[in-house]
Amino acid sequence: MLSEIINFIVETVGQLGYAGIFIMMFLESSFFPFPSEVVIIPAGYLAYKGEMNMYLVILFGILGSLAGAIFNYYFALKVGRRFLMKYGKYILISEDTVLKMEDFFNKHGHISTLFGRLIPVVRQYISLPAGLARMNLYIFSVFTSLGAGIWVIILAFLGYFLGGNEELIKEYLHQIIILLLVLIVVFSYIYYKFTKRRRDKRKI
Repeated sequence: MLSEIINFIVETVGQLGYAGIFIMMFLESSFFPFPSEVVIIPAGYLAYKGEMNMYLVILFGILGSLAGAIFNYYFALKVGRRFLMKYGKYILISEDTVLKMEDFFNKHGHISTLFGRLIPVVRQYISLPAGLARMNLYIFSVFTSLGAGIWVIILAFLGYFLGGNEELIKEYLHQIIILLLVLIVVFSYIYYKFTKRRRDKRKI
């Protein structure tokens, strides 16, 4: 089953090219629960085979992520918090999600739009509180691009360096994704402890 999914993604990205990467990353960065791992890793593999350019894979991955994030930003900005709390569930945004994202944004400030891009689930929705808070769009775009860039580069080079063994990608993609998520959780915990300690020092 997993092998069939990977084959489908590789074929889809190969057929649509960089536009396919942009579209899929746009969807991943907006409301749709579409994992970027299954797009960028195969694209990195295609770059290894010489069928795509690695730099363009990374560029269009970042641009797609940024476009999806800006879409969420303006969506939240235009419809407002009350609408999201009441009707968000119809577009896969629960009231609990809005509250959690607001809490995360309030705790970590604007930098959360950078680190939030590296955390599963948070990645898709961190743009909403930024829009509600009317965060400076330029700063938002820079932080979002940096966070998305880190994630895309890691995945793209992972696909590239494993490109010599197509079967290895198919067999271990699931485990690779889990490992990446674990590393992100550890990184996020370290960042949380660091910021908490800094806040505590300010209170003293």
